[in-house]
This record gives sequence, structure tokens and C-alpha cells, in this order.
Amino acid sequence: MKSVNVNPKVSVNGLILGIDLGKYKSVVCAYEPAEPSWQMSSFTTNREELVKVLEKYRPRVIVIEACALCGWVRDLCAERKMPCQVANTSSEAWKFKHTKRKTDKDDALRLAQLEALGQLPTTTIPPKPVREWRALIAFRQKLVGRRTAVQNRLRSILVGQGLTAPRGAKAWSEPGLQGIGQFARPLAECGPEDLWRGMLDLALTDYRQIGALVVQAEKRLDALGKVNDDVQRLQTIGGVGPRTAEVVTAYLHEPKRFQTGKQMSAYAGLVPRQYQSGETDHRGRISKRGPALLRKLLVECAWCLLRYNAWARSVWQRLTRNGKVRRKQAVVALARKLLVRCWAMLRDGTTWREDTSDSGCLSPGEPGGVSPRRKVETAPA
Repeated sequence: MKSVNVNPKVSVNGLILGIDLGKYKSVVCAYEPAEPSWQMSSFTTNREELVKVLEKYRPRVIVIEACALCGWVRDLCAERKMPCQVANTSSEAWKFKHTKRKTDKDDALRLAQLEALGQLPTTTIPPKPVREWRALIAFRQKLVGRRTAVQNRLRSILVGQGLTAPRGAKAWSEPGLQGIGQFARPLAECGPEDLWRGMLDLALTDYRQIGALVVQAEKRLDALGKVNDDVQRLQTIGGVGPRTAEVVTAYLHEPKRFQTGKQMSAYAGLVPRQYQSGETDHRGRISKRGPALLRKLLVECAWCLLRYNAWARSVWQRLTRNGKVRRKQAVVALARKLLVRCWAMLRDGTTWREDTSDSGCLSPGEPGGVSPRRKVETAPA
């Protein structure tokens, strides 16, 4: 589609400002739906330049994509009392599999056009404290991943020298690390044939430093969780610890925005993909849309539930025929069911009540309780 310059004297009462945000440079499309016509420009991505753009156009609405930059941009628009819509880029309306060209200008124009047509798929942006909380949770998870990578590096060095690889939780305690350290030596003191000892010493130093950072992050997260009633409420579920409780609470902010369990499960990407054509209706793997960290911790927690939660074991046995078939599919289904019950508890402000049946986690007749004839969720396992 060929660009057309907007008449500088055109009325801006209906002007839509589509912004394709970039790390260094952002593209602006000033779209006038009445004609229709548009004008393209760009600016350096920072607060001062964005304020100049907003003051220049004074649009009716600003439209941006959901990305790492959308939080502060939306906050800035709210400070200046300008409506801002955030497009949900995981929606099917935002998939362009057969497009011949995709540029920043095309994205900015598409944002403005979808808003003008009333077809823009939007998403909810939580307030800044919740966004910072989510960022700290994700940062802690990155640190844990780095720690695991260093553990694998230590094993690789030892195995390469014909030594026994450390395994088990005790191997990474301080006595275990001291046992590994008996083979280490400062790199400057290593000869050409003993460089592996120096690499082992560097890896041990890296492991201890990352471990200290993980402890700092978890200490702050624990402090935030202790003053959060929702985090404490979710920990009443047998097998749900502080890490799972905080990630569910952070990502299900304002749980009443979901009308049904299906909506909430779709937000987490735990519903099956659907391929329908004529009489064919095939359900595939889960969609994996939404926050990947939420799905990851839920699946990890689902495995732990099998040890501590009678309800989870009953669901597991029913889905796997006592552990004989479809174990991986069953644990994903269990993770979805757990998320639905966590959502119901946060929505209604109730605590967990042990129930070995698959009809719900709360007693019937209580606030948020589920009657035997109606389950909490309606999506298939």
C-alpha cells in the first residue's frame, strides 16, 4: 500500500497514531481514517522524543504493540491523559504468514488501520509495581538457568578427566563444592597439562557468585510474598511453594478480568490448538501462547503435586490409567487444572480444601465453592 502524506491542516480530532516501537528508533504513522490518508515519521526511542511526537499530533488514540517497551509508553500516555491501546501480538489477527513485505512502516500503518476498523486485538497492561514484580521473577529464573549451566560445565570438566561427575542435591552444598575444589587450582599456577584445574577453579567461582545472586533475588521475592495475601493463599495448596504461588499471582493480576476458566487457560497457552475444516475437527498440541514462565513453573509444580496432593494423584491416575499411558500429556493437563483452581481461589478469595475427587478444590456452598454438578473449569483436559 502506497503512503500518502496527510494535509498539515487536516483536523486531528479523529487522528490515530500508530507507533511501531523499536529499541533505538521507532516509526510513527499518523492515520486520518476520514479520508483515509497517513503520514510517516520516526523518532529516537526515549521519553523526551515521544513527548514531542504526542504534542505535535495530539491524536485521538495511540496504538502500540505489546513488547518490552509498551509499559513505560503506556504510563507516559496515561500521565498526559491520552488514551493508549496495546495490541495483542499473539492473537491470530496479528499473524502474517503470507505477506510479501514486513517493515516498521507497515507495522505502524497496520496498527492504525486495525484501530480505525475496530478490529484491533488488545491486551491488558498491569500497573508498574506488578510489571517490576514479574521482571524480578523472570530475572531470578534466568539466574537459576545460568547456575544450572555452570553445574553442567563442572560435570563436563570432571568427566573429561576421568573423574566422577557430581550428582544429587548434596553435591552442590558447601561440603560438596569443597570436595570438587580439591581438584581445582588458580589458573595462573596451572601448567599446560593442568589447565582443566584452572577452568574448574573459575567455574567454581562463577557458581558461588551466581548462587549468591539467586539468594538475594529469592530473599526479596520472599519478602514481597509474605505481605501478599494472594501468594499466601495459594501456598495452602499441598505441593505449591512460594515460587509457583508468586508467579501465578503476578500473571493472574486482577483475576476477575477472566470470565471463564477457558479464557484464563487460553491466556496461559494451556488449551489445545484447533484445526477445523468441514466435518474435520482436530485438536493438536497446546497453543503455548501467553507467558512461557507461567507454564514452565506450573508443569514443574504439577510433578511435585503428585507427592503432596491427593487430588492431584487422583487426577493423574485417572488420566494415565495408574501411570501406564500419556504421562507427559497428563502432567500438562494437571498443570492446567491447577491453574484453573488457583484462578478460582484468587477470584473468590478462598483457600484450598482437600478433595480427592475431580470436581473441585473447594467445598460446595462456600464462597467460591464448586457444586458436584459443575466444575470450576469448562475446557477439556
